[in-house]
Amino acid sequence: MTKQNTTEILLDVNNIEVVYNDIIQVLRGVSLNVSKGSIVALLGTNGAGKTTTLRAVSGLLKPENGFIKDGVITFHGNNITNVMGTHVVRMGAVMVPEGRRVFKHLTVDENIRVGSITRKDGAQKIKADHKLMYDHFPRLAKVTNRMAGYCSGGEQQMIAIARALMASPIMLMLDEPSLGLAPLLVKEIFDNIRTVNRELSTSILVVEQNAKIALGIADYAYIMESGKIVLEGTAEELRNNPDVKEFYLGVTQGGGRKSFKEIKSYKRRKRWM
Repeated sequence: MTKQNTTEILLDVNNIEVVYNDIIQVLRGVSLNVSKGSIVALLGTNGAGKTTTLRAVSGLLKPENGFIKDGVITFHGNNITNVMGTHVVRMGAVMVPEGRRVFKHLTVDENIRVGSITRKDGAQKIKADHKLMYDHFPRLAKVTNRMAGYCSGGEQQMIAIARALMASPIMLMLDEPSLGLAPLLVKEIFDNIRTVNRELSTSILVVEQNAKIALGIADYAYIMESGKIVLEGTAEELRNNPDVKEFYLGVTQGGGRKSFKEIKSYKRRKRWM
């Protein structure tokens, strides 16, 4: 398979194992990387370990009684294994969690401004970025003074992404941005994500169950099952992979949908060996 350009690696997750409550192992030798300026998708079904992977990178395992037992995570040349989340944010890696989690009793504009609280690069630059958020998310420009709690699910997702971008991240991590949204809103949000990547050169790691929409914008992708990476490749390679078409894109051949057990050709690739 075609590897990402390893000369420009921004995030390197190397063979990590994550344990909760000292006994429950969730990730088993996970390795992946994100190149500078790229969009990388991490795909898989519910419970595969995708969110735990993001939490491991974001430094958010400790509140869930989890920790990285083995392996190393490097971001921008720095070892961030088991580093606290606030430090990871200051280093330029910001996560938008599943479920949006906006400040419901603040206005849309106040929510967006909160994202700049960790910045120290001057009021003028922050002001310019604040204006830029409305350029990237024009739907929000129409509801700036609305309480975020009264916004639609799609608007709340845009608020959460804009708020994260106000921290001026080098890498943005998105956990299930399509969850619970109508198809037209999902398309709009993923178009926004692609525009942010192209115009701001922000590297993006997106966790998704909606493989079709994620592979539509990604440069490279990984598929995860039961805490392991089982398949990887360029987005084009995975879109054309017959097993991915059947199990993740809903394209069937010769009738009804089959189970994994019926497809002997589906090979789980153990990257940690």
